[in-house]
Amino acid sequence: MEEHTQKLLELLAEDEPRRTIISIVGMGGLGKTTLATKVYNDQIIKRGFDCWAWISMSEMYGYGELFTSMIKEVLQTKQMMVPSDLGSITCCLRLANMLNDYLREQRYVIVLDDVWDIDFWSKISGAFPSNKKGSRIILTTRNENVATLGIGSRVYCLPPLQENDAFTLFCKRVFWNDPDHSCPEELQPLARAIIKKCEGLPLAIVAIGGLMCSRNKAVMEWKKVYESLNWQLSNNPMLERVKDILSLSYNDLPSHLKHCFLYCCVFREGYPIKRKKLIRLWVAEGFIAERKGMTMEEVAEDHLTELIFRSMIQVTETNDAGRVKTCRVHDVMHELATTTSEKENFSTKYDGRESSLDTKFHRLSVYNRGKNIRLSTTMARHLRSFFVFETDMRSSFSLNALSSKFKLLRVLDLEGVFIETVPNALVDLFNLRYLNLRETKVRKLPKSMERLINLQTLDVRNTNVERLPNGISKLQKLRHLYMYRNSDVNSQTSHFLSSMQAPKGIWNLRSLQTLACIEAEAELIERVGNLTELRRLEITKLKGAEGPGLCSSIQMMTNLVWLGVMAISLEENLQLEALSPPCFLQKLTLVGKLNRLPHWVGSLAHLTHLYLGMSQLEGDVVSSLHVLPTLVFLELNKAFNGKLLHFKAEWFPRLKKLNLLQLGSLDYVKIEENALPSIRELYLIHCDELKVLPQGIEHLTGLRKLHLEEMPEEFLRRLKSDLREDQPTVRHISTINHVFLIERTRVTEKLC
Repeated sequence: MEEHTQKLLELLAEDEPRRTIISIVGMGGLGKTTLATKVYNDQIIKRGFDCWAWISMSEMYGYGELFTSMIKEVLQTKQMMVPSDLGSITCCLRLANMLNDYLREQRYVIVLDDVWDIDFWSKISGAFPSNKKGSRIILTTRNENVATLGIGSRVYCLPPLQENDAFTLFCKRVFWNDPDHSCPEELQPLARAIIKKCEGLPLAIVAIGGLMCSRNKAVMEWKKVYESLNWQLSNNPMLERVKDILSLSYNDLPSHLKHCFLYCCVFREGYPIKRKKLIRLWVAEGFIAERKGMTMEEVAEDHLTELIFRSMIQVTETNDAGRVKTCRVHDVMHELATTTSEKENFSTKYDGRESSLDTKFHRLSVYNRGKNIRLSTTMARHLRSFFVFETDMRSSFSLNALSSKFKLLRVLDLEGVFIETVPNALVDLFNLRYLNLRETKVRKLPKSMERLINLQTLDVRNTNVERLPNGISKLQKLRHLYMYRNSDVNSQTSHFLSSMQAPKGIWNLRSLQTLACIEAEAELIERVGNLTELRRLEITKLKGAEGPGLCSSIQMMTNLVWLGVMAISLEENLQLEALSPPCFLQKLTLVGKLNRLPHWVGSLAHLTHLYLGMSQLEGDVVSSLHVLPTLVFLELNKAFNGKLLHFKAEWFPRLKKLNLLQLGSLDYVKIEENALPSIRELYLIHCDELKVLPQGIEHLTGLRKLHLEEMPEEFLRRLKSDLREDQPTVRHISTINHVFLIERTRVTEKLC
């Protein structure tokens, strides 16, 4: 992609003052979106333009939604408030004029990804002012007729890979564990024959490569695969040939992976699917078989890894530890899966364009038009999963349609939907395994929740529910319970105390793996150790005297990988010295006063994330923590009362992100050469006495982001001076942001 990226960057940066449309044209799967993404994320965009926006046309349902999304993205770039009445504006002309007004004095770049409509530009061109500021519009399309419609268009035709590049890509995929990615001589003729049938299409090459890397490296095995590529290249249109290739990858999947892959079709094209959510859905649907020595969630994650390895699913975001956070299905692959899903009555989508649904689909996704949906009795009786995806939070959706007809329903996902009540009929859904009410306005759940005896996941995060019915404690199959409110327990704003009261008897749920987040109570602390299957426990409002009892209970949770403990007040001591922590603990949150750092923290050989809040430690914190070999994230939030943080050579070898928040006495940070070698992001927030950049920050050659909030004026003055003089201390940092408050409004100043 490097050559293509450079050419497009030159088009973006050229002196032409007129608004220019740059169209990237090519067939599906050539890498148009990948190329546009590389260009969009390049620093020339961030430095050379005043504002920018990325719009995926496949996610838009009308020009009103298109203009609304553009306005939101542009305003977020400028750190401006989105008008409160924006969602209620339905007039496309008014929205287009609003967007035009916002862009009129800006040098902007807009990416419109995956455009199909030939009349598209004539309908939206009025929203983009020709202000002679060198603005650019990047458009990706499979149709060259679309690319040439706008005046002043620059068409960039993305060619297929040349044979040598295609062979290199194929070998990298197939022989990934060979440092040289070399193909054995006896396999080269077959490899080149397979590549030739892919016709230089990167998506097809990677998909077939993923299939081949799982095969024996034997000539007869490869010959068998090659002969099964039964395409009719001379007769089928280009996209159909790609679908044939991808169909081979799909058909080669074991039966247990086929359903997992097709289930991704319940999410719209391009949708970033959260790994944890997808895994819980697969388990709820019954796609995951038990495997000795592993939880079903662990087996499901293995399935996801295999699908990613086969290039059926793409990773879109990883966390600090390099683990998959979100994923998606490529649009061509998604099209294949959707066709297969509908053919097999596996799943379908509804966006209000049909008056009713009367087929026997097992899974239904509703987009934006859920209020008026009418399901036939036939479909209601066959439905296993029901999703509502809604973007306009002010519209409403009625749950009254969930009647006794939905006897087979296993999954009900209403995340973000504007509902305030849950009907009592919900408890009649005997087969329900997954109930997601996150980000809704629901205030309480039905009292007879114990009737949902098959429920595995209950998510009421950030709802108005204050206490769950006691019947929840009778759901012996419950595996994941999410019930904290208001703010994420790991937010950088220090507001960690957003839990709910746990139902009495919660300690009887022996299958529970996730319990986040509950308030400490005497009986609960004593008995929570019964939950020996717990992987994640977060508990708040802990009194100091209750600490030893909690330690005794936690020591029984040998499977725990995520632990969060928060004191009842900022002055309350966390008495956790007696804890003998689980061996494989990966994430630890401690919020509350600590007389000293517990001695056992330094023994956590598998810890990747550590959050210390309100600890008020006096001693040298980093010298006690640098021994953690796998730590990738460290946050100190009012956790240290000293004046100096000294990072010595070879300390924190894997740390990627360091957050220093509200360290009121800190006035000096020293970083020796070869310290923090993997650091990528550094956050300095409200450190009032820190007047200078960390000494030795120039040694952090991998640092890409420096984020500042409410830092002293002298600190900012010196930093800006270094930036003006292009000092080597900060020259290597690509992004430097400063966030400050003006009349309670957060404003971001982009320094670099």
